[in-house]
Amino acid sequence: MIAEFLVATAAAKGVKIATAESCTGGLVSAAITEVPGSSAVLDRGFVTYSNAAKVAMLGVQQATLDRVGAVSEEVAREMCLGALRNSAARIAVSITGIAGPGGSDHKPEGRVCFGITDGAQTLVETIEFGAIGRANVRAASVSHAIALLQKALLSV
Repeated sequence: MIAEFLVATAAAKGVKIATAESCTGGLVSAAITEVPGSSAVLDRGFVTYSNAAKVAMLGVQQATLDRVGAVSEEVAREMCLGALRNSAARIAVSITGIAGPGGSDHKPEGRVCFGITDGAQTLVETIEFGAIGRANVRAASVSHAIALLQKALLSV
């Protein structure tokens, strides 16, 4: 399981993690909590599927949502920073995307934006998984988020 190494590394370093998830609906937190001992690592997970939840729970700016939409690196940035600010975590990851079916020419199915922060540095990126099906986009997003967390732990 990909989360086992993450939990072991974070536990050894005494680092707490928070997640802010939209299109994955809590699957990253679920993957982490599948690992025994994860209570030493996962502080909390925010499932902010709606825009209203992103605003209320994470402090995402309504102006940002209005300007660029929920599936954007700007919102991913605000989501991970909000998760860090509203938790006892040292690292936070965020995910917002279009798992499908659907999408548009401007924001196609399979586009997922990620954010990762330790408070000092925040990185965002967009991955185009393509129209590989809802379950596959969500699974790929979970794997990518866990890899981002693992990479962030290397510099802590």
